Amino acid sequence: MKPKVYFSRTITPEKVLELYRLLNKELPGRVAVKVHSGEAGNQNFLRPDFWRPVVDFVKGTAVECNTAYEGERDTTEKHLRTLTFHGWNEFYPFDLLDAEGPDMELAIPGGKVIKKNFVGKNLANYDSFLVLSHFKGHPMGGFGGALKQLSIGTASSFGKAYIHGAGEPEKIWSSDHDSFLESMADAASSVVEYFKGNAAYINVMKNMSVDCDCCAVAEDPCMADIGVLASLDPIAIDQACLDLVYAAKDDPGQAHLLERIESRHGVHTIEAAAELGFGSREYELVEVK
Repeated sequence: MKPKVYFSRTITPEKVLELYRLLNKELPGRVAVKVHSGEAGNQNFLRPDFWRPVVDFVKGTAVECNTAYEGERDTTEKHLRTLTFHGWNEFYPFDLLDAEGPDMELAIPGGKVIKKNFVGKNLANYDSFLVLSHFKGHPMGGFGGALKQLSIGTASSFGKAYIHGAGEPEKIWSSDHDSFLESMADAASSVVEYFKGNAAYINVMKNMSVDCDCCAVAEDPCMADIGVLASLDPIAIDQACLDLVYAAKDDPGQAHLLERIESRHGVHTIEAAAELGFGSREYELVEVK
């Protein structure tokens, strides 16, 4: 059977929770909820109050990791300050997974490029994973969705450099590009394997800039908002988002976002992930009013 991807054109916190409940997936034990804290200065990231109903429903702890580039989130001290500034501690618990080392190492025996992944050690404190993703463009990956949250998003600061450098962190900005994309797929596979099915994914297609929420200076959104998607398959949900962008032929901003995605060969992350076998590019889209 093809995995289901639930989709609604209504974008509200309540609709996010409704779609999550349609997955009929109970996340056991302590639930880590992966969010993007937003680089200081970024105007497009989804705020903590938007995610509050679904985080409350699963009784989750929002989690993040430090960045590997200079900014207001590359050290624990600065990142904690940014988290407070953006209001993440107002509504629910927050855990900076790599606030203190050492990193936790996940093996990737079947990885295409990298054979290990470095994540924040506090991930070991959780039994299940709810991945909340803001789908939009990305300066290097072409787009960011569930696969990016599983890989770069869950990696420690060192782990991010390791993925970007395709196993050579000193080549963080100069590695072979497709090898970097394949490394993202490898890393994502290790986190999926770690939680052994105790995971769910929500992508929100809103504020779709060509730039990531990691950019302090980001372009304003170029496309109209499209909707909310939920699935138990991280590959299917990202593929569905790409398909919805391609289907939005009447949107005057479509060409700009597609140029970003295609010029960075963004679909290759999905291709590599599908070859690793932890999800499917084929899916059933179930539209919810």
